[in-house]
Amino acid sequence: MTGPMLRRGPRPLPLHLILASTRAITAMAAIPPSASGWNNWSAGWPISKAGRAEAARIAAALGAGHHHPEAFRAAVLRRLAQADRALIAGIAAYRRHPWQREVPEPAVLWQEGGSRLLDYGGEGVPLLVVPSLVNRAQVLDLAPGHSMLRHLAAHGSRVLLLDWGWPGEVERAFTLTDYIAGRLERVLDAAPVAALGPVVLVGYCMGGLLALAAALRRPDRLRALALLATPWDFTAGGEDVAARSQAMAALLPRLEPLLAATGTLPVDIIQSLFAGLDPWAIARKFRAFARMDPADPRTILFVALEDWLNNGVPMAAPVARECLGGWYGRNEPGSGRWRVAGAVVKPENLAMPAFLAIPQADRIVPPASALALAARIPQAQVHMTPAGHIGMAAGSRAERALWSPLLQWLAGL
Repeated sequence: MTGPMLRRGPRPLPLHLILASTRAITAMAAIPPSASGWNNWSAGWPISKAGRAEAARIAAALGAGHHHPEAFRAAVLRRLAQADRALIAGIAAYRRHPWQREVPEPAVLWQEGGSRLLDYGGEGVPLLVVPSLVNRAQVLDLAPGHSMLRHLAAHGSRVLLLDWGWPGEVERAFTLTDYIAGRLERVLDAAPVAALGPVVLVGYCMGGLLALAAALRRPDRLRALALLATPWDFTAGGEDVAARSQAMAALLPRLEPLLAATGTLPVDIIQSLFAGLDPWAIARKFRAFARMDPADPRTILFVALEDWLNNGVPMAAPVARECLGGWYGRNEPGSGRWRVAGAVVKPENLAMPAFLAIPQADRIVPPASALALAARIPQAQVHMTPAGHIGMAAGSRAERALWSPLLQWLAGL
């Protein structure tokens, strides 16, 4: 595909290119240059026991098949060059793809600072949807045929969305308490929402934690609570998950100069943290994208999701400190120590129906983390969703995986 570059990404691009080249350099360094190198190489190379075992396996396989190490090395180099070409081709094809998001803009019913209450219309059970603070709410209204909000509005719900917006001068000083006990509660009391009576609060990802805390503070304004891919125990899911949480928390002191200087955790830093969940994923999916038909609906969905991912929102510095230090570092929610406006957030005190959608293939919020929350909510109805964290909300199978089960639960209210 040729033509002008219409977009940037994947962000931060230098990081993903460095990761791809590091993978290639490591692979080349781990291959002995000649047959004589096989005898002593695996014992002397500074790699893990698993790496040395793999090297020994390769050596044995080459010997058994009477293959020359030089030929094997040349084949690996050719494969790496092909992978690099495919990665560059995939990134270029994404940047040049002509698709642009075109959806009708919903009406704005209320606004405070950078936050807006958007009206998606519909009739039936009133919903107030609360997205995460670190990504735009656009993922819930991605494109025609891939909009959870418009689907819910068309099938028996009155849908409102709290779009947090870009943190301006005021929001850069916000804590989680300011967002929950301040802005979110003021939305619940705003005239357009109050006129609907008690609403169902629907929180997605980090927005689920905000919605849970608000539901415990203002049960008088709510009819029920739905939590979609919402974390709780930041150590649940095995040793790797706990180690990842500690590693993210350990970054906080290094980020302090940036937080102090800008008042936010910038988008590219947030994207880098997400990239650490699977360092090779970005390169892998863009190599695959290079082979896709530009007109294929799956290609359009890929571009739409990438545009959303690369158009993130910075996080207010106080919130970044609470999330990295309090949630990931000290596991305050899971250990019963997370406080909002001075009060501990206790899910066991939630006295209303609750729907918890837990994606089975979620790499961002491990299912065990979300299940730990479900176990503490008295009236929890758990729906194990056959999808990933993002696919659940906007993927090609989202209607069957989440939208329809959520509508069925809402109808039961």
